[in-house]
Amino acid sequence: MRDPEITAQTYLQQRAEPTPPLLLDVREPWEAEAASISGALLMPMGEVTSRAHTELDPDQPIIVLCHHGARSLSVTMWLRNQGFDHAQSLNGGIDLWSRTIDPAIPRY
Repeated sequence: MRDPEITAQTYLQQRAEPTPPLLLDVREPWEAEAASISGALLMPMGEVTSRAHTELDPDQPIIVLCHHGARSLSVTMWLRNQGFDHAQSLNGGIDLWSRTIDPAIPRY
């Protein structure tokens, strides 16, 4: 099984692949409006338990995103317990992504 967390650099490389992983944004809608990574599926943390089994593919690699990485790691571990073995949390969240990969994304 993959590590529960993935670095921003590794995810950046995966985004360039022909079939990139799904980016699952578990922040609140107001956070996604303030700053987001293109192509992300917004599924606030409180909705994951009711939506995951109908909207996510357990065989697809999933990168879980939040602000700093705590919520995404929690969701990642829950997903893994539900059979989504390829789920990983983006270490440092969108804040680290903005600081190291894409400074055009606002920090909040």
